[in-house]
Amino acid sequence: MTQHIRIKRTTRIALLTAIFVFLTQIPAASAQQEYVGRYDLYTGFSDLYTPAINKINQVGFHLQAGINNNRWLSTGFDYSVQSGNTSLIPSIATPALQQEIGLEEKELESLGLLPAGYSLNIPLSATTQTFTAGSQLNYRHFSKMTLFIRPSLAAFRLSATPHPNPQDPFAIGVADMLVQHAPLVDWTGAYGVGGGVEFALMKHIGVRAQLDAAWNHPFNDILGKGGWSYRYSVGPSFHFGRNIATHVRKVN
Repeated sequence: MTQHIRIKRTTRIALLTAIFVFLTQIPAASAQQEYVGRYDLYTGFSDLYTPAINKINQVGFHLQAGINNNRWLSTGFDYSVQSGNTSLIPSIATPALQQEIGLEEKELESLGLLPAGYSLNIPLSATTQTFTAGSQLNYRHFSKMTLFIRPSLAAFRLSATPHPNPQDPFAIGVADMLVQHAPLVDWTGAYGVGGGVEFALMKHIGVRAQLDAAWNHPFNDILGKGGWSYRYSVGPSFHFGRNIATHVRKVN
């Protein structure tokens, strides 16, 4: 399954889940929420797509824990980890690295040590962890549905391990030059925006679908450009603790 098909499938599943729950809750969603728990916990499936790193798609786990300060503001912590595979190709490298690789390729081609038209491609596996803490704005006008939006100010930890073809000595040499000790690890900052929707299944349990978009530039000594990462996530949420709702409106 290609990366594009996989991410479209993940997005479709999340949207269909959200639409199904929404349609089943419409008759009861006519008033403000009567219960807003002091504490929130969410865990779910996540899918991270980063076009700038040769369209890498990574899947994994997402965890959120928060405190509702009032009906409309909450603060908390967000963590996710995803893994996937892609390839390092010269077009995504820094201009200096592209030039170095290109000159070396031409020299080896002229000596007959590389086939004509050779194109460097180094498969690699990568794991991304995201760490975020901050505030979120919540819109609780509907009894069974909460809309939310938040800034995304995060730290990304990326770990990458090259797997060059054993029959390609040039790719092995480039991989050894870039990564003396595998895996190659980098921390980088990220910023953007996120948001989504949550539907109440019962008083203390709901289902949440969300999307975050964050700009980042990891491995800036190897990758020529930064870009946007898109994280899709869907899963159950849990609410507990005292009711912090400032007022209660009965649903007729």
